[in-house]
Amino acid sequence: MDDRRTLFRQLHQNPGTFIIPNPWDVGTARILAAMGFPALATTSAGMAFSMGIAEGLAPREDVLAHCKALVEATPLPVSADLEKGFGDSPASAAETVVAAAGIGLAGCSLEDHTGDRRQPIYDFNHAVERIEAAAQACRSLSHDFILTARCENLLWGRPDLDDTIRRLQAFGNAGADVLYAPGLTDIDTIRTVCAAVSKPVNVVMGMPGATFGATELAEAGVKRISVGSALARLAFGAFVRAAREMQAHGTFRFSEQAMGFAELEGFFTGEAKT
Repeated sequence: MDDRRTLFRQLHQNPGTFIIPNPWDVGTARILAAMGFPALATTSAGMAFSMGIAEGLAPREDVLAHCKALVEATPLPVSADLEKGFGDSPASAAETVVAAAGIGLAGCSLEDHTGDRRQPIYDFNHAVERIEAAAQACRSLSHDFILTARCENLLWGRPDLDDTIRRLQAFGNAGADVLYAPGLTDIDTIRTVCAAVSKPVNVVMGMPGATFGATELAEAGVKRISVGSALARLAFGAFVRAAREMQAHGTFRFSEQAMGFAELEGFFTGEAKT
């Protein structure tokens, strides 16, 4: 387990940019590992959809059980999308880190979204205190752990880049290892954010309006590229389109796009050709 955590730290320190895809169950985690990706990240939305609930509604015990299953599914380091953590206080942020580390995760992300649509973003000082407490918890561990701090402004109707950068800078100063502002859809803005902070930056692809390649993102200064719920939404989209075809037309042409049984099973038997 310590080797995984060391590897995860090294991925952030080594030259270049790496992709950290987001599986939503054990099967997709094993497929991505078989394809050679160096690390994995959970998706809170993908997890919720697989449980048949809306994002943000999964109980703590279900979230931790899901993350533990992904940790045990492959030998790769796993970072968890833990949304705001398991509470609002700085103490709860610290407790979230300890719980995450305790199930073998190599890292986790915590965000400044409150979960309340009426007041979606934590007050600046409170948000920083939460990351500071989480970072202190990381330092108290007997092993390495990567803390990612997320500023959610751009996803919640607050397109204030100055405030977003201010928060990311403060999170970095508070001890976060990686900084992340989902919703950046302009390469020049991504470049501005990367230049304004002193910690590695994660950028999420797979959102509407963001179609840059890994080479472009690397040139802009991005260290880590995730895809959030995009893979899960892609799979669910294909499923729903197939169901609609059956319901509306009574046809089954969707099966022409399905992966062959032997090829799919090969990912789980070690015989996959990637």
